[in-house]
Amino acid sequence: QRPSVDVVTGLIKANFPARIAFAVASNTDSRVILDQPGAERLLGRGDMLFQAPDAPAPARLQGVFVSDHEIQNLVEFWRAQLGGASPYAAAAGPVDIPKSDIPLKQTAMFEEMAPVDSNTDPLLAEAIDLVRREGRASVSMLQRRMRIGYTRAARIVDTMEDKGIVGPPEGTTQMRQVLDYGPTAPPKDDGA
Repeated sequence: QRPSVDVVTGLIKANFPARIAFAVASNTDSRVILDQPGAERLLGRGDMLFQAPDAPAPARLQGVFVSDHEIQNLVEFWRAQLGGASPYAAAAGPVDIPKSDIPLKQTAMFEEMAPVDSNTDPLLAEAIDLVRREGRASVSMLQRRMRIGYTRAARIVDTMEDKGIVGPPEGTTQMRQVLDYGPTAPPKDDGA
């Protein structure tokens, strides 16, 4: 089937960052798939262009041709490994589930899914040191100096306020006064 702009829409292309193009008839068809020419010069029989999302240009690859006979041989080999049983019969057998009165409970599968305490941000100590050296604190200052996003910087500033290190925002500037300098002395005012 010929690739068409009506079928391969921008939404579809946006959801597939990597693309593969086999031999096509025209330059236009190649542009529909890869957003650039090249697939019209392919030879067919598994010759393809693969465009990785992080690659500047597509790579030319050779796909493998597997005949129906080879696939049948593979299926027969797998069947022999199962002891000749049909895969459907093996799947239809009884399921061994131990009976238990303990209710099932969903647990966090990954560490980042577990609840995170905002006081444990790895950049918190660095942010505290920075605001103590500067003698002032603001979300935008943390964003610029630490190269982090607004949400994370705001969360760190809120944590510092909860710990009594900085005060509430002053007026419309959102600048905060440092209340606790810790072991360091407050910075000297240049009088500027």
